[in-house]
Amino acid sequence: MELNAAGLAVPPGVVIVHTDDALIVADKPSGLLSMPARGEDRQDCLVARVQVQFADALPVHRLDMATSGLILLARGAEMQRRLNLAFEQRIVGKRYEALVHGHIGADAGEIDLPLAADPERNPYQIVDRQHGRRALTRYRVVERHGAGADAVTRVELKPVTGRTHQLRVHLQSLGHPILGDPLYAPPDSAARYRRLHLHAAAITLIHPQRRVPLGFESAVPF
Repeated sequence: MELNAAGLAVPPGVVIVHTDDALIVADKPSGLLSMPARGEDRQDCLVARVQVQFADALPVHRLDMATSGLILLARGAEMQRRLNLAFEQRIVGKRYEALVHGHIGADAGEIDLPLAADPERNPYQIVDRQHGRRALTRYRVVERHGAGADAVTRVELKPVTGRTHQLRVHLQSLGHPILGDPLYAPPDSAARYRRLHLHAAAITLIHPQRRVPLGFESAVPF
């Protein structure tokens, strides 16, 4: 296994953006689980790879397997508790970038639609106005290009809540699914594009020990 300048094992396929005695910020590639899932063949994940180098690393939140970008991990149980509380209080800021099919009409807006699991199709999520949990996403168009079937919008997304597949379902609900989404885009989208074009590009928080603001960014790979 590759070693870094300090002689520590480098997690394969994972970039460590920042580490200190309280937290770790890692950059996850598309196609890697955030945490282990059911089944012996689904134990390889970002958390397991980071723990090769940092044995006390614990998950705080997750990204979909197909989503790339920044993930925050805690160093030990107490830091995990503090960071979980920060997420619950919505004082951790996250910014994503996506490429979607078609041209979104408004330059900016909010998508406020409740979401719930589809009981007939796991792991799909659906808009459920009666039983769903509130989900709120703010968006801003960065650019539009192409026309017809090749029309694409680059959009910046700021989720206020953190529901499963929230950004993917909310964009689909606008009629603009994410390029390459195997669940919510038309079947030919996943065949045409090699990956889900959704990236966690930035995260901001208050350090759980030092109480100073921190911010990290990751270059969008598409």
